[in-house]
Amino acid sequence: MSIEVGSKLQGKVTGITKFGAFVQLPEGSTGLVHISEVADNYVKDINDHLTVGDEVEVKVLNVEKDGKIGLSIRKAKDNPPPQTQYRPRPQRQGDFRQKGPRGGGQPPVENFESKVARFLKDSEERISTLKRQTDSRRGGRGGRRG
Repeated sequence: MSIEVGSKLQGKVTGITKFGAFVQLPEGSTGLVHISEVADNYVKDINDHLTVGDEVEVKVLNVEKDGKIGLSIRKAKDNPPPQTQYRPRPQRQGDFRQKGPRGGGQPPVENFESKVARFLKDSEERISTLKRQTDSRRGGRGGRRG
């Protein structure tokens, strides 16, 4: 039985590294299970999932010309991945993608002059607020001099 891409095989873990595990396959060849192919969830430490000598079922992902064999434990499992269903995003206030005759999905257009005018107005308000606060700490406008 030759090793073909897509086939499921039984193997024995012969070595563990920080990036994956080496698995001995039936015909004496060795393949690598990358750490991302060990489990469906994030694997920080492969030693939490596998130990040397474990019997595992693997699926052959690829066979390189130089003899390297890529394996997967998580794809060898028979449970299909969960189906995600589309749920429309709830409409937020201020969302520009409104339905209707004007809802083209674009924010209202504002020209440069109006942006500059709005900026100047906001900054003048902030400056006047700051001046009022600092004047009150100093004792008012006509404070003592001399």
